[in-house]
Parts: sequence; structure tokens; C-alpha cells
Amino acid sequence: MKIKGYFVEDIPRRKFLQISLKGGIAIAATPSLLSQFLSCKAQGPVSAKLKLDTNILNKTIRKALEKGGEFAEVYVENRISRRIIMEESKFKSAVFGISQGAGVRVISGDKTGYAYTDEITENKLLRAAEVASYVARSTKPVEPVDVKEAKRESFITVKIPLQDVADEKRLDVIRRANQAALDYDSRIKMAFISYYDEIRSRTIANSEGILLIDELPLLFFIVQTLGVGKNTSHLSRERLSRHSGFEMFDEVSPEEVAQRAAREAITMLDAEDCPAGKMDVVMQNGWGGVLVHEAVGHPLEADNIVKKIGVFTGKLGKKVASDVFTMVDDGSMPNRRGTTNFDDEGTQMRRNILIKEGVLQKYMTDILSAKQLNMERTGNGRRESFRYIPIPRMTNTFIEKGKDNPEDILTSTKRGIYVQSLSGGSVNPVTGMFNFTCREAYLIENGRKKNPVKGATLIGSCIDIISNIDAVGTDLDFGPGICGKGQEAEVSAGQPTVRIRGINVGGSRARR
Repeated sequence: MKIKGYFVEDIPRRKFLQISLKGGIAIAATPSLLSQFLSCKAQGPVSAKLKLDTNILNKTIRKALEKGGEFAEVYVENRISRRIIMEESKFKSAVFGISQGAGVRVISGDKTGYAYTDEITENKLLRAAEVASYVARSTKPVEPVDVKEAKRESFITVKIPLQDVADEKRLDVIRRANQAALDYDSRIKMAFISYYDEIRSRTIANSEGILLIDELPLLFFIVQTLGVGKNTSHLSRERLSRHSGFEMFDEVSPEEVAQRAAREAITMLDAEDCPAGKMDVVMQNGWGGVLVHEAVGHPLEADNIVKKIGVFTGKLGKKVASDVFTMVDDGSMPNRRGTTNFDDEGTQMRRNILIKEGVLQKYMTDILSAKQLNMERTGNGRRESFRYIPIPRMTNTFIEKGKDNPEDILTSTKRGIYVQSLSGGSVNPVTGMFNFTCREAYLIENGRKKNPVKGATLIGSCIDIISNIDAVGTDLDFGPGICGKGQEAEVSAGQPTVRIRGINVGGSRARR
């Protein structure tokens, strides 16, 4: 049986260009037209929100259940997006996109029928419902409840709406980041700036009578810098992303993002080859949480548990990690990249403690897997767009802060590797084996960070890693990324400073 691995990464520059416009209309500006495109002023309030006639929604749900089934749902989405790319101090591209469509889902036992349409009309919705309904042939239908608009708690606040921001302001943010990167050090030879924002409207209506409508803003800002030294170079990356308005850049300036990227690029020019072998690893707070996202989070998604694959199957209530290890998935953290007011099935986002002090507490579920496992819905039903069915996915996943002083964790580590930044990695969801590439790492000698090293990889199994964590700091922080599992999802991964005893480190030279 071939198992497809999952991955998390901070988005590479070229991949960034492909996000969010797999359908719909895109207006692209060539370099010669960029000045006109980018000088456009805000034209007053422009909303992505759609509101459909409840009679059409009820009719579509009843059509979806006419052949049988126990649950039906209509998901309608509309996205308005902008992306602007700067390379070599020149604006290379700008795209304004509109993407909209609707999907209809029917659940019958363990089977799911799904169909989608790019046209949001009554006829197209009914046709999608008819196609989705075939999965439930010859089964007894439930009687749907007429939909009524419901309310969910909101975790996203906006001070400066994206639709009120003139493109010149977006352009200025990019220019500022580019200049700050180049000014950092003469060895920074180039900067790559990727700016993306969107407003996504969702309408969710289902046979349980729920009708939810919301509008989500999203910003994603990536700065990459190329440092060049004697016979070497290093491409760094720093990201900033939130569900919020344009005030994000008042709270964290584009200069700060660029300077962080430039610092890494210059520091790593002096990197030596990393030694290989089993050694202690101290991981800096923040994006290092992607390791447990991959190695632990994916095996805790309930669709794997339903299939009885993965190392955590059948281990609810059992000890799976060290006493100092607590892992949380929380889609209700204000304005985080992985936060929404409710998941893509309408379940309220919430804080879910997955592992508490080493003991497995729960799995992350969507509507289908919760039914199959007879468990609660945890608010983890997510989809990339209207073209996809929802599946269990992480939101903001992290190691909860501990009691150790971060400085003491380092000073009490005699020898090992200090990992300051990970590029991303992958995991086999069946075996729990993973590998990660370290983008910025240092040797530890006698409790101090020494010279930077390159070519370091972390290799191991999820159970071994979380069982060998013996110190957890108080300095919880997060980093934004994109998670792949057949479809993509916006996530945050986080952790305090942690120490893992005896992990396999792959390198390019033997350990001395």
C-alpha cells in the first residue's frame, strides 16, 4: 500500500504564486502595466460576502438527501485576492483574483458524495446536489431541518479593512522591506518579496438547520534574502501572516521582517558542515513547533484513526510522551494564521488539549470522523476551497509552555545542536517516522552556542521524540506556514524552547 506523506513548509517563492487561484478570474499585470495597476486607489467598501436565498439552500439540501443519507451540506465560497511580487528591486508581477463556487456534500454511513460548481445559481446547486446524492442510493434519508442563521464567537478583529487599503500602501510595504534587507549588510545581494492578501467569504448551510456566514481577511508576507560570501551563499526566509487587517504592518513592521531574514543570510555564510550522529537537540521557540505538527499532529487527525493507521491508534488515555509534554491545537487564538471563527463545516473553533502531561487526551475530528469514532466534533474540519471536501486538519498547533528558563535549557546542555530555524519536513502517517531540514543551526559546546552549521537534518519517530523531551521553556512563540495533506491549509506551528535528548542528526561530516 502506498502511503502519501504529509508536509508543512513556509512557502517557497514560486509556490507562493500558485496559491488561491485554481479557478475564477485573475487579472495579471505585466511589468509594463504594473505602475498603473499598483497606483489604483481604494474604491470604497468592496465585500466578498455572499448571501444566498435560504429557500434555495433548503431546496438544495433536500435534493441532496432525496435518495437517502444522514447529512447534507452546502458550502459556498467567494475570494477576492491580490498578490504582488518584487525581485531584484523590481516589481515583477501583480495579480488581482476573484474565485467563487459552491460544493454540496452528502454523508451516508462511511461514504461521502461530493460535487462542486463554479457557478452559484439555483440550477447549478441542484445539479451538484443530485450528483452528490448518488452515494446514498437505497438508504433511508433523514428529514432535514430548515436552515436558520446562527452565530459563532468571533476570534478575528480588523482595524484597517483590506478593502479600504490603496494598492500604493501595499507597494510601499514591499519597498520598505526590500530596502531594509539591502541596507542590512553589503553581502545581501538580492531580496525577494512576496505580498498576498485575500478576503474570503463563506456560507455554510446543512441539514441540521445551521446557516453560517462570515468574511475572513488574510495577509501573508514573505521576505527572502540572498547572502553571498567567499565561495558560499545562503538564501534565508522570514514570514509574517495573520487573519487580520492591514494593521498587521503597524504591529510588526516590514523592516523588522526583512532584517530578520537578512540576519540569517549573513550569519549562515560562516557555517561549517554539520556533524552526523545521535546527539541532544535544543530547539528555539517559534517555528520549531512544525516538528510536532508533522510528527505528532498528523497522526492525531481522526481520519487516520478511523483507518486504524498510525502510532496513536487505540492509545486514548495512555501515556505516549514525557511528563513535561503538553500539546494543544487551538483554532480560537486571536488573529493567528490557523484561526477562523468556525471550521469549514460550521463547528465553533476551540482550544483542544491533545496530549496533557504525556497522556493522550483526544483526536482532532471533523463531522464524519467524529460520527465514525463516536466522539465530539473538535472544530478541525477544514478544506482548501469549495473544490474539496473537508477533512480533519490542524489549526494552530503547539507545545504548551513549560516551567524551564530558556537560558538554563541551553547552559545545561553540554554538547549537541541548537536549531534556530527549520525549513519544513515530512512524516509517514503510518510509522510516525519523520525528517526535517534545519535552515539555521549551531553547535552546542559546554552549554553555549558556537559556530553555525549547515546540512543538518533531524530524523526520528514521533514517539521517541516526545518521550525524550526533558525540558520545556516559558517562551512560547509561533510561526506561520502551509500544510499539505492532499489539499493545503493555513496553519501556525509553535513551541517554547525545548530540549530533546538523543535524536538522530544527519550531517555532512562524522562527529568528532
